[in-house]
Amino acid sequence: MLEAVLERITYANEDTGYTVARVATGKGGGYGDDLLTVVGALLGAQVGESLRLTGRWRSHPKYGKQFEADSYTTVLPATVQGLRRYLGSGMIKGIGPVMADRMVEHFGVDILRIIEEEPGRLVEVRGLGAKRTKRIAEAWEEQKAIKEVMVFLQGVGVSTSLAVRVYKQYGDASIDTVRREPYRLASEVWGIGFKTADTIAQAVGIPHDSPERIKAGLQYTLSEGADNGHCFLPEPNLITAAEKILDVPRALIGPALDDLVAQEGVVRERIPGEGADAASIPAVYLLPFHRAERSLARGLRELLEAGHDRLKAFADVDWDRALGWLRRQTGVELAPEQEEAVRLALTSKVAVLTGGPGCGKSFTVRSIVALAAARNAKIVLVAPTGRAAKRLAELTGHEAATVHRLLQLQPGGDARYDQDDPLDADLVVVDESSMVDLILANKLVKAVPRGAHLLLVGDVDQLPSVGAGEVLADLLGADVIPRVRLTRIFRQAQESGIVVNAHRVNAGENPHTRGYPDFFLFPCEEAEEAAELTVDVVANRIPRRFGLDARRDVQVLTPMHRGPAGAGALNSRLQEVLTPHDERAPERRYGGRVFRVGDKVTQLRNNYDKGEAGVFNGTVGVVTAVSLEEHSLTVRTDEDELVDYSFDELDELTHAYAITIHRSQGSEYPAVVVPLTTSSWMMLQRNLLYTGITRAKKLVVLVGSRRALAAAVRTAGAGRRHTALAHRLSEGG
Repeated sequence: MLEAVLERITYANEDTGYTVARVATGKGGGYGDDLLTVVGALLGAQVGESLRLTGRWRSHPKYGKQFEADSYTTVLPATVQGLRRYLGSGMIKGIGPVMADRMVEHFGVDILRIIEEEPGRLVEVRGLGAKRTKRIAEAWEEQKAIKEVMVFLQGVGVSTSLAVRVYKQYGDASIDTVRREPYRLASEVWGIGFKTADTIAQAVGIPHDSPERIKAGLQYTLSEGADNGHCFLPEPNLITAAEKILDVPRALIGPALDDLVAQEGVVRERIPGEGADAASIPAVYLLPFHRAERSLARGLRELLEAGHDRLKAFADVDWDRALGWLRRQTGVELAPEQEEAVRLALTSKVAVLTGGPGCGKSFTVRSIVALAAARNAKIVLVAPTGRAAKRLAELTGHEAATVHRLLQLQPGGDARYDQDDPLDADLVVVDESSMVDLILANKLVKAVPRGAHLLLVGDVDQLPSVGAGEVLADLLGADVIPRVRLTRIFRQAQESGIVVNAHRVNAGENPHTRGYPDFFLFPCEEAEEAAELTVDVVANRIPRRFGLDARRDVQVLTPMHRGPAGAGALNSRLQEVLTPHDERAPERRYGGRVFRVGDKVTQLRNNYDKGEAGVFNGTVGVVTAVSLEEHSLTVRTDEDELVDYSFDELDELTHAYAITIHRSQGSEYPAVVVPLTTSSWMMLQRNLLYTGITRAKKLVVLVGSRRALAAAVRTAGAGRRHTALAHRLSEGG
């Protein structure tokens, strides 16, 4: 056993919980002396805490003597120096390092007893008034309650880092809920899935073949399917996948599924199979996706078939004259397929415009908006991300918003605008629509007034949306939706290595990595070497050669999160180079991540309670402040909004120096660096690489293996998702 104060965490792996920490035993006379190395699962422990560690001493061949911890408990510090470190670490809201020094100086080793038993006496400390004293006492009580939950969860084999989320959801009922209804956690606590809930259920004695367990497992399997983009799973696929997850006889799963259908926990419906002669399949949906798919199909048909037209002026317009006026305004003549797209958008109530880079989608949109504005149409421009909306506004000269801000989504996800209170718009243009998922598309279409025109613009060859569905591809697969695909690459774009190589990759051909000033390959074979080279390219080579800012202008896009050259490991490396530890600056560790002022971060889930109109999955920003005293950090988002996060909300943020290509959809960056290694073999696909390349405005640098690059180019992709939107559109919704 070892008792020590946690002084510093030098490494923490979020996925495994493995941590390397430096601790002080105090035997050298002060808590800065006698630092020892502890390794093991320490996630949840905070700098400044006194720990009682159980484990054994080991001698590492490279790093020397280490204590290998099997488990730990927190204990209250007993020395003045330990108390200063503990209270000043940001553990208790309302107390920062300066106030901690004053409190310990005034009360000495008795300070923790004072906080717990006589908190009113804290006003004796200079700078502490009654209001702040009350806050400190409340924060202390909450910390005690969370510790209890942590101890209980540790006892049933669950990471302590989940305790705060459980406590935030259930408060004083946390332990009772976890013990009696563990599967509730999977659907009600963000970050806890079926597997974690199942671990708890086993520990508290719920039978392995319990019907409740099997039903929870079926819903989890459908949820996993949705995370992989599927709106439904065919029943045979669902049962086979659930059988593997649950490890119970297949004969028990069918009745449990029937129960779920009867209880309206899921929906089962027969859907036509692929091909004219294919038999129909039983499709099983989670409720939100079934409702959204039916509603979206119905909404699009209603738009198409609306009896009146809010852009009726274009029904009998003299197109030669209109296009001549446009040519004089812009000084540019539209190509025939661009002209067709302009006519279609202004005469069809729903239309799709698709095409690759350099084919003139942007100029076509600008032309459509210019003609509509000339007729005083009410134009609404929208995109899925802040960056895409900003780009759309710059392109057209009209205001543009994100879908979430436009609809003013409320806590819980309901929209301010819907079919009962639609937008005031004659023309709605949705850019980057390949990344709009089923749920969001449904909310948006509900808000478009009948009679208005809806134009969806996007590149269907890019990756589909992060969320479930394949809306743009489904619309192109439904004969009832008018569409134009731009295919001609304009001469100016043919000089760009980014454009030329994007089209080569999309056609299954290897990119040309020499001869262009904006497209490079730095070859290396090993993943570890690729990671080191990627950091050097971002931090040194690109800024030196192109004058771009490493944090603001350069984005690393990876095929996957894990591995030496994955987003997780690269974020740690890039942070240490671009935003290194500074003893004079406050920082906050959460799990395997440490947050510092200047860090580039991204939001991991939709949170409708944050900011003016919510903060959404994929929103990127920069940390502008960290307050240990107020237990909060502040992020300035890409939409120039300041958003505060309390320390117990930091599971919603991760670093964004490197992000997966999936998370980059809808965004555009001056420079993109893509590490490609054979360790990402399963993710090396053509549309993934194509999407990564097309995110760059000025520069693409590929780092890694020629073999991995060739594999990505020749691998067509993972196939279509399970959706029925095209069928519902063709069949009338």
